[in-house]
Order: sequence, then C-alpha cells, then structure tokens
Amino acid sequence: MLALTGYEIALAIVALVFVAFALVVSLVIPRSRPDFPGGRLGVFIGICAVLFVAQMGAVLALAELGEGDESTEEVAPPTETTPTETTPTETTPTEPTATETTPTETGPEAEPSIAAGKEIFLANCGSCHTLADAGTTGSVGPSLDAAQPPVDLVIDRVTNGRGIMPSFAGTLSEQEIRDVAAYVAATAGS
Repeated sequence: MLALTGYEIALAIVALVFVAFALVVSLVIPRSRPDFPGGRLGVFIGICAVLFVAQMGAVLALAELGEGDESTEEVAPPTETTPTETTPTETTPTEPTATETTPTETGPEAEPSIAAGKEIFLANCGSCHTLADAGTTGSVGPSLDAAQPPVDLVIDRVTNGRGIMPSFAGTLSEQEIRDVAAYVAATAGS
C-alpha cells in the first residue's frame, strides 16, 4: 500500500466506497428489511447511478492522471538528431574531433539555464506539479520529486503534452523548454 501513488490511492478509495455500498445493500440491509428497497426504489436507483457515475469518472480521470507517474519509466525518443556530416569550412584538418564531440545544435542555442528554468517552471508548471526545490505542491500532474524524470522525458512531455497535460510547444521557445527540462531533471527529488 505504501508504493501506491496518490492517484492509485484515490481510485482505490472510490472503489472501496462503491463495493462497500454494494455489499451493504445486498447482504446486510435485506436481512433486517426483507422488503428493501420497497417504496423507495427511485431513491435507491438514484444512489446507485450516482455511485456508478462517480466510479467511472474516477477511473477515467484518475487513471489518465496516473499515466504521468507510470510514463517516467519509459525512455523518451531523442528530440534532436546527430548530424552525420560536417562541412569542410567548419573544421580544419588539424582539429582532432572538436565538431564530432560538440552537442547537436541547429543554431546559436545557449546551454540550458537552471535559473531560467526555475522561473519558467514557477510561471507555467508549479500549479500542477509538486517540486520541492520550487516550493510548489500542485496535485493535478505527477509529483516530479517522486518521478525524477530525465531531461529527455521532460522535453518530450513539455513539447508534446500527454493525457491532460497540454503541449507547451506554442507557448515556450525551444530554449525555454530545454531550460525547464534541465531545471526539473537537476532538482527533482533533491
């Protein structure tokens, strides 16, 4: 039970209420009131319908939210490709392998900034995610402290979204996405 996430616990609680109600109305109440539900059949059916809708809503909403916790185990596909060739004007024959070991960049991109990533996280992510370093306690998305996602997974989720998480590709620049990914990966779980 300790290994369950918040979403799984909420789903289990809703299921237990539904099962307890079903057991009480099928085994306990009929022993003391054989005519149950009697003249209150409409009320009984209404309560059953409400509990059924609550259970199905919890399954749909909480299971989808819980996918974020499970998806941290996946390896996200890389978002950048490694160049296969360099143009002769970029290197000279005397440089050993300088261009082969540099990060793949398509333009004058800066290194990710953890400080900038924290500001971006606070402005866009903290209301939904828990991250101790940022002082946020959002509960809509998975706790990033618990998930401790790698940079590539954060980049993928922020860029493409998943489940109820929207894509931020149209909101944040590629540099801002790299900044927030570097920040989350560096501070989650610390």
